Amino acid sequence: MRIRIVGGTIVDPGRYVGPGEILIVDGRIAAVYRGDGTGPPPPEDAGAPHRILDARQKIVTPGLVDLHVHLREPGFEHKETIASGCRAAVSGGFTAVCCMANTRPVNDEPEVTRHILSRAAQVGLARVYPAAAVTKGLEGRELCDHAALKAVGAAALSDDGRPLVDSRLMRRALEIGAELGLPVIAHCEDPYLAAEGVMNEGPTAAELGLPGIPNACESIMVLRDIALSELTGAPVHIAHVSTAESVRAIREAKSRGVRVTAETAPHYFLLTEEAVRRHGANAKMNPPLRRPRDREALREGLADGTIDVIATDHAPHAPAEKAAGLREAPNGVIGLETALALSLGLVEEKILSIEVLIEKISVNPLRILGKDCGIVPGYDADLTIIDRQARFVITEDLIRSKSRNTPFIGMPAYGRAVATIVGGRIVYEYGKDAFRGK
Repeated sequence: MRIRIVGGTIVDPGRYVGPGEILIVDGRIAAVYRGDGTGPPPPEDAGAPHRILDARQKIVTPGLVDLHVHLREPGFEHKETIASGCRAAVSGGFTAVCCMANTRPVNDEPEVTRHILSRAAQVGLARVYPAAAVTKGLEGRELCDHAALKAVGAAALSDDGRPLVDSRLMRRALEIGAELGLPVIAHCEDPYLAAEGVMNEGPTAAELGLPGIPNACESIMVLRDIALSELTGAPVHIAHVSTAESVRAIREAKSRGVRVTAETAPHYFLLTEEAVRRHGANAKMNPPLRRPRDREALREGLADGTIDVIATDHAPHAPAEKAAGLREAPNGVIGLETALALSLGLVEEKILSIEVLIEKISVNPLRILGKDCGIVPGYDADLTIIDRQARFVITEDLIRSKSRNTPFIGMPAYGRAVATIVGGRIVYEYGKDAFRGK
């Protein structure tokens, strides 16, 4: 299979930004023809492609990667399946996702990891990188056999929404993760401070009569995990950062050379706790939406490199579950279909350049997972073609997930993925609404 992408602007962070053409042969990038004169010109006899993709007035990037996704399968297929989650991913421009371990059964045994990878291969859309549990049953008491999990394909370690309170176990997990080359993704929360909180602690929660979750609930554990990373020399990745205090702690740790990376999500750099008034349980997540000063700190952290990754924490829930009310509804919002369009708003606002944005939603996630990424001859042809000129309002018609729990319906968007290519196959094209799995 040959595909030639012509007429577009290549955005390959750290390597090249400018006009060019890309030739794909048998699932890999065969050649990159740069329009700046530094690369070889496209040969006349490059071979007749099966398909020419016209990318004029569009950008071509390494495939987008979401480092924090809940695919729910096995065990919670009424919320999402690997098939529906992968459809959501590729429609949003994501060629790969890292899925969390809070399935049923928990992904704490090799057979569960195998099942996830087998289902993903059958679906044949996005690549799926399973994050295996740090502790058995996500209970925070006994470490899993991480070597066995890696041997069958686990790509990271995380207890996701369950904070690992035992510092001794967290230290050992970081050491094992470093030995095996498996990043540890940390959910930073003091569960005793969180208690029964359902939204950010402050005047809004008081007015709504709801128990709150203070910023310190997150930042205390961020500081703890930074200290353990510094102690062990092992890397740690901080998930879904939401507070100004956490941003400050991560920035200071990086200045000292601590091996810490961090992510945030569009809902944290776009919304505040006031969204709970309008959207109810569809604006309930953990950590919760915070105050305007936290939102601004996150934007500053993205701009200055403190925050390495934009992830979605895509967390689908059935409508009836979210309809249970703020106190009872589960935490989480979906985000695979909307993350690119919302994140491009940061470029419109000149908070990030397009190159830095693509780095945060493509290159850096794979770098943290220890995988190659880029538009380089010989690399897998995982690419996203983006129309930055598209302007639209987010509607439910955009959603390919089984669930609809999002506070972003009705918000303006600043661009979309028009083609998603995985392993040299065009798995999604906008307009044709065509999903081409195996």
